[in-house]
Amino acid sequence: MVHYKRSSTALLAAAFVLLACVAIIGLDIWRTWQARVIQEREATVSVTNMARALAQHADDTLKEADTVLVGLLERLRIDGTGPEALERLHRLLAVQVKELPQLNGIFVYDNQGRWVVNSQPRLDNTQNNADREYFIYHRDHPDDGPYIGSPVRSRSTGKWIATVSRRVNNADGSFGGVVLATVDMAYFQRFYDSFDIGKSGAILLALNRGTIVFRRPLREDSIGKSMADAAIYRDHAARHASGLAVIKSSQDGVERINGYRHLDAFPLFVSVALSRDEIFAEWRADAYMHMIGVLLLVTGFALMGQRMVAQIDKRSIAENEANEARAQVEKLNQTLERLALQDGLTGLANRRQFDGALAREMSRAVRSGESLALIMIDVDRFKLYNDLYGHLSGDECLRKVGKTILSGERRPGDLAARYGGEEFAIILPDCDAAGATAIAEQIRLAVRAQQIEHAANPDGIVTVSLGVGCLPEVKQGMSVRDLIGVADQALYRAKGDGRDRVGV
Repeated sequence: MVHYKRSSTALLAAAFVLLACVAIIGLDIWRTWQARVIQEREATVSVTNMARALAQHADDTLKEADTVLVGLLERLRIDGTGPEALERLHRLLAVQVKELPQLNGIFVYDNQGRWVVNSQPRLDNTQNNADREYFIYHRDHPDDGPYIGSPVRSRSTGKWIATVSRRVNNADGSFGGVVLATVDMAYFQRFYDSFDIGKSGAILLALNRGTIVFRRPLREDSIGKSMADAAIYRDHAARHASGLAVIKSSQDGVERINGYRHLDAFPLFVSVALSRDEIFAEWRADAYMHMIGVLLLVTGFALMGQRMVAQIDKRSIAENEANEARAQVEKLNQTLERLALQDGLTGLANRRQFDGALAREMSRAVRSGESLALIMIDVDRFKLYNDLYGHLSGDECLRKVGKTILSGERRPGDLAARYGGEEFAIILPDCDAAGATAIAEQIRLAVRAQQIEHAANPDGIVTVSLGVGCLPEVKQGMSVRDLIGVADQALYRAKGDGRDRVGV
């Protein structure tokens, strides 16, 4: 038996060490996973913020260019296209291109596509832009809003440029030409290069119809290329104003987190893509370091646990004996405490427990202002019962009556007690007179229903008289004596009126 207890204690200690090791490993796995979740959440926030910043930048860039065109149209309308007016306009356009770094050039074309004036040092009259997409669009569409065309190579510089254009209307509303502002792709490249997107990341600026305007990293064959079949466009940007998407590239097999957003004022969208492998590279390195550290910690903890188990095993017999002795003492104390508060004959609360409970309920009722009821119960002609049947039968009678009275405990706060001799009582917190009277009547009928023989009682059976006392609103200054007095008076009235009844 002793050997079994020692082995059991050692087994529990070993189980504790094992659980502790598992907990340490589990907590580190949870921490590592949470760090991954946080890393991914930060990456999505970063992608979203970059997409918002790039969309705002593109919006502002094109808005500034379009604002220049609005002013240019107004100058043409007021000053016309005479030699002096064009000379002044040429100087103004040169200054505007110099002041706005995103502008590559500003141009005015007549209705045949011929160059009327531009921001370049010298006007090339040999050039004609009637074949350009933006020119054809304005020629065939009467609306005078801005138009963002597909990127083209500049005929004056050979660079890739983005175009913003507006229609020039004659006085009669007919087509009078086009005003054009071009944005150098190098301007977008300088701005996009300022963002850290890793080695496998990408930034994209494209028209809503799926034509690529600019891309980082820059591929010479990408500008102007259609991306209608690309997943980021087909499944996301073409359907939603903004959002996030995790897409695995069919070209390089890299899985990327893509954030995309449409411009507010112009028919374009931007997309930012970050490689998931690069996003989690730092997390993986940290996870490996933590894994090594946790394994070392668990190994050390297991060794110390082994020694601890050995020490516990040596003292297990003495501790078990001490625990058994303490348990016996506690059990004895609980038994004594229960006996001290319980009536030995009926099993109900005794007078000591009753007095304490009534005092506590009175104090609580004073604080809450709730009602408090008390039922006093007396076995009718019990002295004659003892004289007629003997004290042993009298004790059995009290046990049966006490069991019936116990049914009056309906709620956790209710308490049925043996008040003394053949007297009983029930404390009913937060109960009004009507409720207490109903409970008392049920007890009276239940006692009668037992049909305990009592030849000295008028009906030949044991009956009880009950007095109901109730304080509807317990106030400061009231005491338990007040409530007991009310219940006692009600009990005396019940006895005086012939017993076997409820007095109120």
